[in-house]
Amino acid sequence: MTSDEPNAEPPPAPRPLGVGDTLLVLLTAALWGGTPTAVKFSLPAFEPVSISGIRFGLAGLFMIGWCLYHGSEMRLRRGEWWPSFGAGLFLYVQIGLFTLALSRSNASHSTLCINTFIFWVLVVEHFVTKHDRLNGARVLGVLLAVVGVGTLVASDTGDPGAAVDGDPADFVGDLIMLTSAFVLALKIIYTKWATKYVEPGKLILWHDLIGTAFFFVLAFFTETVRWDRVDTPVVLGLLYQGVCVGGFCFAVQTALLKRHSASQITVFSFLTPLFGTLFAVLFRGDELSPYLFVAGGCIAAGILVVTMSRRAEQGREVPVAVDDSEAVVAEVSRTGREP
Repeated sequence: MTSDEPNAEPPPAPRPLGVGDTLLVLLTAALWGGTPTAVKFSLPAFEPVSISGIRFGLAGLFMIGWCLYHGSEMRLRRGEWWPSFGAGLFLYVQIGLFTLALSRSNASHSTLCINTFIFWVLVVEHFVTKHDRLNGARVLGVLLAVVGVGTLVASDTGDPGAAVDGDPADFVGDLIMLTSAFVLALKIIYTKWATKYVEPGKLILWHDLIGTAFFFVLAFFTETVRWDRVDTPVVLGLLYQGVCVGGFCFAVQTALLKRHSASQITVFSFLTPLFGTLFAVLFRGDELSPYLFVAGGCIAAGILVVTMSRRAEQGREVPVAVDDSEAVVAEVSRTGREP
């Protein structure tokens, strides 16, 4: 798996993005951006932990099929249990916070807050792991994100039950989502480390299964399902999270990373929070306020500045989406090295 193995073949040179693959990149950015809106549609019938368990249970089923199709070993060997358990625990904490935040705040605020994970990755790698260093462009990107988040929380109603158009925003909910973004950054960094010990596809499979087990155990003791509220939007919201995002996006991302470098794809990552905000406004009736324009513009601009800075450095890749561990392991699988 590693590039220093004897007789290891170098990875194929990445090809330029064509029209078809560019459209696929845009599609995955849009689908990832729609995840908070999909969660909001599922909340009337299912509570946060149950939604998380169903979402990654479906993703785990997809990964079992993926491993069988590609002939990947699924059994964990000695030395692979603890890295996989850690990945599942990170998933449990991060997605649990993500869904809990959505139960309190709205999808437009949530999609902007969760996409700040890119800036948390930069901060942790600069001050803690020291694998990557901040420069002028990255500091500018972080500052833009700070302005965006500050603008966003300044617009919070502070009252989840306030009479406003669409789903109300909530200060505490946004803080929980920012915490989820921080945990996601830690999860990405941990995943890059764990792929040194566990084959990428196997790691994602067991990270899904272990996280799902945690979710279902907690949901069994603490939550109830309102079966009378299960309707078509609820079911479609769950399928969107588990099949479209957990399955289809992973498959497309992996296929793209076999042909192109991650830096070619990440340049479009600034569109994810913009797509997410658009879907929240269109499908949940979130208010398209001046605050949201400023916050979305600043966060998207910050992501673009950071990804362009990364792209300018040969051999340095930045992860791209809400469920970013999949992008990381796909790139590791393609190149035989850490991104």
